[in-house]
Amino acid sequence: MLDRRKFTAAGLSLTAAAGFFGVAGRTHAASDKETFEVTKTDAEWKEILTEEQHYVLRKHGTERAGSSHLNKTYEPGTYHCAGCSQPLFTSETKYDSGTGWPSFFQPIENAVGSSTDFKLIYPRTEIHCSRCGGHLGHVFNDGPAPTGKRYCMNGVALKFVPREGS
Repeated sequence: MLDRRKFTAAGLSLTAAAGFFGVAGRTHAASDKETFEVTKTDAEWKEILTEEQHYVLRKHGTERAGSSHLNKTYEPGTYHCAGCSQPLFTSETKYDSGTGWPSFFQPIENAVGSSTDFKLIYPRTEIHCSRCGGHLGHVFNDGPAPTGKRYCMNGVALKFVPREGS
C-alpha cells in the first residue's frame, strides 16, 4: 500500500533523479534545432534588445507575472515580435486570462512555431516567433472559444503597434 509519506518520498526521489540526469531545466529550444529567416549572433541580439528582452527571447526566460503594461492594453492593433518585428497576434484575439501575462486565443497564421519544453520536468508547449525563433511564452488548452487555447505570452517579447486611425 502506498501511503502519503511513501508517495512524497517517491516524488522527491524522481525529482532528484531528474535533476541529476539533467532533465530538469533542459529545454528543447526551437532556436537550437531550426534555422530562421532572421539570425544574429548573441552579441548582435544584445545590441538591439534590452537585457530583459534578451533574457526572455533568446534565453527562454519568463518575466514576472503582472509586470507587463501590455496586460491592460486592449486598443485595436497588432502585437509584433520585439526581436524581429514580425506580426504575431491581433488585438481581436487578446483576452484577460487572469494569469498576469498577455494572453491570446489564436496567433496570426504562420507567425509562430512550437517546441516541447521540459523546464518544469513535465512537458509544455513553448511558442516561438517563426521568423527569428525568439521565445514568446507557452500555449495551454484552457482558453476561450473558438480555439480553447491560451497563448500565454511574455509582454517584454512583444511590441504593440496601434491600428492607424484608432
